[in-house]
Amino acid sequence: MAVVKREDVLKVLEGVVDPEIGINIVDLGLIYGVEVKQDEIKVRMTLTTPACPLANNFVREVEERLREAFKTNVNVELVFDPPWTPERMSKKVRDMVEQ
Repeated sequence: MAVVKREDVLKVLEGVVDPEIGINIVDLGLIYGVEVKQDEIKVRMTLTTPACPLANNFVREVEERLREAFKTNVNVELVFDPPWTPERMSKKVRDMVEQ
């Protein structure tokens, strides 16, 4: 199996889209960290709000997509510190929102 890089993980996660906003979770700035080990991928992520009704769906989709893409163990940690703010969004998304 090829070595998985952080960039590879982020590319897969770009396919996870927030259905309420229509923007992927990477560009939204919801991914706080990615750690790739030999037999596991760890992802630290947040949500735009702790009260998000789709929290379990996001975690499940991230786990499923990464397992499918890399055939390895996946551990997703949902964190809310620091809290998400719009400043975490990618420049591309901030520019789009400002128009």
